[in-house]
Amino acid sequence: MEPIELRDLDAARRYILEGLWLQRAVKPTAKTVRPALEWAMEIASGGHPLPPIGFVADVGHVAFGVDADQRMKEPVPVAGWPPALGRSYEDHVLGKLYSDWTFERAGDAVRKYKPADQRRGLAYIVNQIRERAGIPGVLLPPASIRALQTANPDDVLQAGLERLVRDGPSALLVQIYEALVSAGRRMAEVLGQEDILALEQGTALADMGQYVAHRQILQTTAKLESKLPARPVKPLVGRKEVPTRVLDEDQYPIGGYTSISTRGSIESLLHSQLAYMEPESPDLFDMKFVRDELFYYSRDENQFLRRRRAFVFVLFPDLIAGRFKDADLPCQRIVLVQSAVLALVRKLTEWLSTDAIRFEVLFVQDGGKTPLAEEAALLKLLLREPIERGDGEVTEVPNRDAVAAHLNRLARTAQVHCLAVATEPLGMEMENVIVTELVVSGPRPEIGGGDGVVAELEGEDAFDVWQETVLRVLQLWV
Repeated sequence: MEPIELRDLDAARRYILEGLWLQRAVKPTAKTVRPALEWAMEIASGGHPLPPIGFVADVGHVAFGVDADQRMKEPVPVAGWPPALGRSYEDHVLGKLYSDWTFERAGDAVRKYKPADQRRGLAYIVNQIRERAGIPGVLLPPASIRALQTANPDDVLQAGLERLVRDGPSALLVQIYEALVSAGRRMAEVLGQEDILALEQGTALADMGQYVAHRQILQTTAKLESKLPARPVKPLVGRKEVPTRVLDEDQYPIGGYTSISTRGSIESLLHSQLAYMEPESPDLFDMKFVRDELFYYSRDENQFLRRRRAFVFVLFPDLIAGRFKDADLPCQRIVLVQSAVLALVRKLTEWLSTDAIRFEVLFVQDGGKTPLAEEAALLKLLLREPIERGDGEVTEVPNRDAVAAHLNRLARTAQVHCLAVATEPLGMEMENVIVTELVVSGPRPEIGGGDGVVAELEGEDAFDVWQETVLRVLQLWV
């Protein structure tokens, strides 16, 4: 629904005063007036349509958890307010806020913000709920809220009560609350996954350019993943394989205690039992041996190999030309590149959960400068989880030779897969690294090996080619 504009200060003041009495999560008191007005001011000053301030206050109280001890058992009667509408609001709107998992995660994220940022975070939540549900709002001058912020809270509440008793609730408020109830009935989830990640990763408070790019990447990644299989793909026939050395710490017994026994030959002794050997004799090892307390492997298949694998994405500086939106693509080429990287990281993490995997994104500099610095900052946010676990890194390298040296170092202890992305073929073939080249010189990407020979995959449209390209990379790597 289109927002309603209130230019008359008296009508805007009435909309706010009456709305303060329609809170249902917490009883309207002088203590609840100031935070409700601050949250409403944040929304109105941002130029967004303002839902009823009672709804804004309910969202804030539930999100920040301040209603746990003050939750009303019985609603405060409001003169002239339809009882059935009040009960429907509590059941379908408040009930949705309390039970929805997306709103719970959003509240957890906002509570971690600084106090000044919490208001901005809540304004973002209210605005996303309004847009997602199609809830109408009111465009009003922020001066009408600012005047009430400087007044005595008790006087503000009393003025609203007198208005309700004298004139009854405005038809506009009744209309918007009916729309709120209708939206609560038809909404599956209060917020989208991209909204939650924007709050958790902080882009909800960033400038509009970064926020839009972050949101586009998440939405495009979801579209790419929707066409990918749920189970690991079969390896591509004839793909390149590179032998890697096996480290002792990558081998460990499997089968739990059913594969370990206190009796066996000395060849099956667990290596960890050697820690009991001491210079003195008899030592703890001798005592455990006599008591049959040493552990032995009881099966032949008692060694399991945990592969070390590193997946490196190299983005060259000429990709700055990818900040261009083609007519047959939903977003810029560089956004699709970042979405492809994120989709690959997610699928590889899901499918290779038994391997020791590491992800790195290398941005190649151009004469000491990083043309794709903004893209690097976004990928640091998007790959925050593997970075915090120590399994991921987004960094810059000075040139192509530094990339090759870094890949060679990784190849000493892991099987390395590299996706080199540029606007022209590179010819980065290496003996100990599996290199895949992705050329993005137009709306349809081309893919090939490290020898520089690339080709375009088949697809109905340009976006289908991107989906097939992501699938081909998985077939080459998994």
